[in-house]
Amino acid sequence: MNAMGKVVRAGVGRKRVQTLVMVLTTMMSVTACILALGLVVAAQGPYERAFTDQRGAHLNVLYDRTKASPAQLAAAAHAPGVTASAGPYPAVTLQPRAGQDTRIPPAGSLLPPMTLVGRAQDGPMDDLRITMGRWIAGPGEVVFLNGHSPLAVGDSAQFPELPGQPTLKVVGLADSVSWSADGWVAPEQVAGLTAPGTTPAAQYLYRFAHAGSDAEVEADHAAIAAAVPGGALTKATSYRAAREEANRTASTFVPFVTAFGVLGLAMSVLIIGVVVGGAVSAATRRIGILKSLGFTPAQVARAYVGQALIPAGIGTALGVLGGNLLSVPVLGMAHKALRGGLLGIPLWVDVVVAVAALGAVVGTSLVPALRAGRLRTVEALAVGRTAPGARRAAAGGAAGRAGVAGLLSGVRDAIGRLPVPRALSLGLASPLNRPGRSATTAAAVVLGTAGVTLCVGLTLSLGSLQDGLTADRAGKVLVQVPFDGSAPVDHVDEAAVAKAIESRPGTRAWYSSAPAAATVAGSTDRSELVAFTGDTSWSGFQMVTGRWFHGAGETVASAAFLRANQLKVGDTVTLADHGRTTPARITGEVMTTQDVVFLDRAALEPLGGAVHAEAVSFHIDLTAGTDAVSYADGLDAVVKPMGLSADPGEAHINIVVLAVNTLAGTLTLLLSAVAGLGVLNTVLLDTRDRVHDLGVLKALGMSPRQTVGMVLTSVCGSGLLAGLVGVPIGVGVHHLVMPAMARAAGIGVPDADLTVFAPSVVGPLIFGGVALALLGALLPATWAARTWTVTALRTE
Repeated sequence: MNAMGKVVRAGVGRKRVQTLVMVLTTMMSVTACILALGLVVAAQGPYERAFTDQRGAHLNVLYDRTKASPAQLAAAAHAPGVTASAGPYPAVTLQPRAGQDTRIPPAGSLLPPMTLVGRAQDGPMDDLRITMGRWIAGPGEVVFLNGHSPLAVGDSAQFPELPGQPTLKVVGLADSVSWSADGWVAPEQVAGLTAPGTTPAAQYLYRFAHAGSDAEVEADHAAIAAAVPGGALTKATSYRAAREEANRTASTFVPFVTAFGVLGLAMSVLIIGVVVGGAVSAATRRIGILKSLGFTPAQVARAYVGQALIPAGIGTALGVLGGNLLSVPVLGMAHKALRGGLLGIPLWVDVVVAVAALGAVVGTSLVPALRAGRLRTVEALAVGRTAPGARRAAAGGAAGRAGVAGLLSGVRDAIGRLPVPRALSLGLASPLNRPGRSATTAAAVVLGTAGVTLCVGLTLSLGSLQDGLTADRAGKVLVQVPFDGSAPVDHVDEAAVAKAIESRPGTRAWYSSAPAAATVAGSTDRSELVAFTGDTSWSGFQMVTGRWFHGAGETVASAAFLRANQLKVGDTVTLADHGRTTPARITGEVMTTQDVVFLDRAALEPLGGAVHAEAVSFHIDLTAGTDAVSYADGLDAVVKPMGLSADPGEAHINIVVLAVNTLAGTLTLLLSAVAGLGVLNTVLLDTRDRVHDLGVLKALGMSPRQTVGMVLTSVCGSGLLAGLVGVPIGVGVHHLVMPAMARAAGIGVPDADLTVFAPSVVGPLIFGGVALALLGALLPATWAARTWTVTALRTE
């Protein structure tokens, strides 16, 4: 081994604790960067990647086999614009009921109409990916479309209207990138699901040369319809709806992942810089020894870059491995929320992050090594044996002493006059010994505090946002028409139901809602009117702008309705029903993803007040201490003769909200760990720099407890400053990220969902910076307290 190799190996092995800290810091930084960049990549066009991987179809078509021969249907594959096709697959459209072993919905409940297709899991087009359970093994089993399944895995669906009353057990859920069907069964099962006197439909899947817009897909649809006999094409479903939903969901991920990625990258560069730069600066005296032995400045620089690269290289390798391992659950959660995308970190992400990390190590170690290497041998030896303050004086001369050094000395004197124990004042003044290193570490803690603040804000805002989006299902008890469909309800005696609710002990407030028969003149056909009665003040609906309606003549509308009809708050719309009209002014924008208008039932009186009784629901809030289950059971006995049922309300979990909170929490933990390691390294370097001074203090009577207090106090000031600076930064980033996520989802953000940083939240976050700094300094403080006085005095 040559002299250079011996120097590098000795330098790495001599300071094992510092080497370990460098390994851990680099590892955590690389892990955080890989996860953040991987999530950013995963959120970029996940649907397009899934569509390509699963060979998605642009159009799913059902044909009536009685109106076209197999040859005629096969010939449609040669229609203009068709590039690929698959089929025919036998398909039936049915409306089953929940099986006897199903709890939610109750057994016997009528399920939504669904199209079931008999086919294999793989094929020339639209590969199906199992997300839960397994694929069907034969007749008697069904796999439903993930995200749109009315039943859970293990439940069953019954078909009592069919011969033999067949039952299908749900054995799995699958992703179809084209939404080609509601469920899939074995091909031989379709005959048993076909009603007497009918013929199963034939499903064909098509891809086209041009299908990038709704207009192009509509033209492709027309070309297929023209290629078969009239009336043969009974249903066609475009991939566009699935694509828009997936891309809208993906867009909500980009702002917060980008924010965490930038924070993680900046913090990683800062921490790697302070760790590596501090390690080289602490070895100034050893550099002087190397120069006295004949090493040139270039050789010195190479030696210390090598000493930094060895632990950094190990940390980078471990970080790449850890990032890829951690990406399995993290990207798995993102994949479920995005309904597609990456399930692993691309190789180029590993390479880019590793090269960037090692480049940062080389850059941050090369500058101080070259600076020290250019010192004369005598100066390097003198600087290495003096206190940190004197090192700058030796390097900077009289001008340095008269400038910054004088200012720092004055600050130290002011701190020394504070009415606190001497050990604490020494600790408060300690960061001034290495102001550059302390400032860099404080900046990293600032970013860590900002990341924690952003995570807390996102969690609170998304929780409030979800409450607002699910306000249409608000209430501890719901009274509505049961789902079993066994007794259709044409009329609901709302007055009798209201009387039963009001007279029941435990009722605090209630309101009812029902779809109105009226429409908004000139609006899109998708718009729905919902009429309310009762006390809606507790409903939980959140206003983005404006206010809730007050009586007749006023409405509130969703952002989707306002956009589709080019309206704004303050405009007047016309409500129409069977030739009668009445005006209503839009008083506010309500937060919901639906295309809907809310109004008071009194607003419908000029139109006759017609509502869809079969969809009326009563939402009930209970007094404190009232058991919702017992209340619902008692009320159910009263309203059941009216054709209604009373059930306790259920909590609804949104997979996107859950994924964002989980990912934000994971990234925050990583960033906090990186910041803590940066503090640990800085305090460790400062403690080792001043170990001789520490020995003097211990010889003068400083106890181990005072030593711990001095070291911990040295980070309290920077930690408090980091909290005071980092929390406002985190709040500012939160106020940028939340509206961006909401815009991507097609909604606005109410002020209530942004103003989540109450004093009870901000206070702990500010002191969180102090806590983060104290945790990082705890190990060096313990080491300093346990160091023997003689050992400290003998240490150079």
